[in-house]
Amino acid sequence: MSPEVRAGSPARYVFVLGVGRCGSTVVHEVLARHPAVGFVSNLEDRFPRLRLGGRLNNPLYRRIPPRLTRKGRLRCAPSEAYRLLDQQVSPVLSMPFRDLTALDVTPWLATRLEEFFDSRARAQGRPVFLHKFTGWPRVGLLREVFPDARFVHVIRDGRAVANSWLQMPWYLGYRGPEHWQFGLLPAAYQAEWEAAGRSHALLAGLGWKLLMDAFEAARRDVAPGHWLDVRYEDLVTHPRSGLAEIVTFMGLDWDDSFEVGFAAHRFTTARGQAFRRDLDARSLELLDESLDGHLRRYGYEPGGQPRHTHRTDSWS
Repeated sequence: MSPEVRAGSPARYVFVLGVGRCGSTVVHEVLARHPAVGFVSNLEDRFPRLRLGGRLNNPLYRRIPPRLTRKGRLRCAPSEAYRLLDQQVSPVLSMPFRDLTALDVTPWLATRLEEFFDSRARAQGRPVFLHKFTGWPRVGLLREVFPDARFVHVIRDGRAVANSWLQMPWYLGYRGPEHWQFGLLPAAYQAEWEAAGRSHALLAGLGWKLLMDAFEAARRDVAPGHWLDVRYEDLVTHPRSGLAEIVTFMGLDWDDSFEVGFAAHRFTTARGQAFRRDLDARSLELLDESLDGHLRRYGYEPGGQPRHTHRTDSWS
């Protein structure tokens, strides 16, 4: 789809991306407190028949007490809205067994995806419309429909991600790679898993590697200035500077209203090394060995603490 098709776009689209359990939720939720940002809320996702359109998403989210926006309770917050996307676009966005590319975009799918986001962007009237996807990047598909979109990729230590996946009820890796959500492993990764006795911890780590491979491939096709890598560990250690970089990347200013929203969030480093407590020595050894190259590329030391304040090339 050519850029000219999107000349009348009602907003600049920014997508927050990550492998899942990587810290993308906190990035999504803090940025959604900016007065210039529109988004899909979990209320729309839960009650699609109301056809809310999200007109009040931003002012409502910014004004209600923070305790009513936090996970673990009935709340109002930005959402990935997969149920709503399933109904109004296609399940291909929520349940792909591989990454989605430009070749997956049919005229029917493009029309439905455009209408889903454009109708909400018009209803909400904000200059930036923000959405989050986790799992596969989906960047090729998104760029085909929204050529000027920008992408914020949230990165987290693969060992922490693997540990977290193993504790999540939605993670299907315990069924093996023939039945989980990421499709079959590449031959080399399959052989590595078999050699390790089909370790559950290692399989989760291989899932992280598989998705990070896809993110690296997707990034290569994105124009300079449209992709930003943000490391979760740096963000929770220095949240103000980290978020300031993202706000600027989105083409926005850090105003007084956003300062209030930023102050409503709590950032903690408490779980950064939890995988060392939660996993046994053999699992940690397998993960360190398997993820070594990928970890080092993103500034993590296998067997040790992450290097401080590593920043990848932001292309900005």
